Amino acid sequence: MERVSTYQLAVLIVLFELGSTPLFALGSKAKQDSWIAMSLAGAAGLLLLLLFLQLQRREPELSLIGMLRKYLGSFAGTLAGWVYVFYFAYESMRNVRDFGELTQMALLGSTPLYVVSTVVMLIAFYAVASGIETFARVSEVILPIVVLSYMLLILLILGSDLIHLDQLEPVLENGWTPVLRAAFPDIVSFPFGQTVLFLMLWSLLDKKTGMRRVSFWAYGSVAVFLILMNALNLMILGPVLVENSTLPLLQSVQLIQIADILERLDVLVSLLIFFGLFVKLTLFYWGAAQAAALLSRTKRSVWVVVLGLAIFGSSFLEPSYTYHVWLGLEVSVKLFPLVQVVLPLLLWMTVKLRRMPASPPP
Repeated sequence: MERVSTYQLAVLIVLFELGSTPLFALGSKAKQDSWIAMSLAGAAGLLLLLLFLQLQRREPELSLIGMLRKYLGSFAGTLAGWVYVFYFAYESMRNVRDFGELTQMALLGSTPLYVVSTVVMLIAFYAVASGIETFARVSEVILPIVVLSYMLLILLILGSDLIHLDQLEPVLENGWTPVLRAAFPDIVSFPFGQTVLFLMLWSLLDKKTGMRRVSFWAYGSVAVFLILMNALNLMILGPVLVENSTLPLLQSVQLIQIADILERLDVLVSLLIFFGLFVKLTLFYWGAAQAAALLSRTKRSVWVVVLGLAIFGSSFLEPSYTYHVWLGLEVSVKLFPLVQVVLPLLLWMTVKLRRMPASPPP
């Protein structure tokens, strides 16, 4: 049976939560208060994480699929399990499309989208087929590169005198309503609620004792970083430019200029996003294949091929990148709470009811 260490779990959570999140202007409808919306969503995501960890603590050796079938029954549990297969595969598809489109925009403008998508899917296919242990070891190599690169970018931004604190004012100009609308459910769904995937992974930990602590600190560190990056983009570009920019982080980094030597660092940002996107699409791909294998009681290798082809093919269904972003950030995030909040809460309540002691006879 495959196993991962608690350190590898922390690495996967950090890279997974980072993903493509710094790329987008999340909460931009709240204008200069989008960082507050991110903060509220991060706190809500932490509550969801604690819910997921509580479920896993009840059944430390069962994955999400095992818990669904045990507590919701064979039929309802299996049906809910296939909903998660579709959700994980859909999320993986979205990241494949993001990977291809970003490559065209930032690096390889004349390379066809299908070429980039084919390459990244072949690499992801190999990673998923190799197993989660192998992929976790690869992620251990990626994490230091990502952390050091983000630290370098932040230092260069600070050294370029691009930050203007007044861009964050006035605070709560239009009250709490725009902030709450930006945070719920959109930012909670993406990226914080996506940690539901780790209900497929926690059961594979070699030591369960550090699961809660490691997951909490890994999530918390990424959430704080994402809030700071959101505020940083606002202080550099201002709320109007951030709201109307397709890729605000790239636009911010393009402004870095130190002594006419260090400039045009958007390639570095692109590489960082590629790392995050690859980890995220591969983990969702693995989660979908693992869940489908458990539900159908067949070898995972079969589903790695079937779902790989489905993810690759469906990544071309959306007619444009603008439509892709609109569908993901305006429509899909409104539906994701079904699998990120509703079903886990239903499962938790069922677990609590099943474990309640029977009342004594009168």
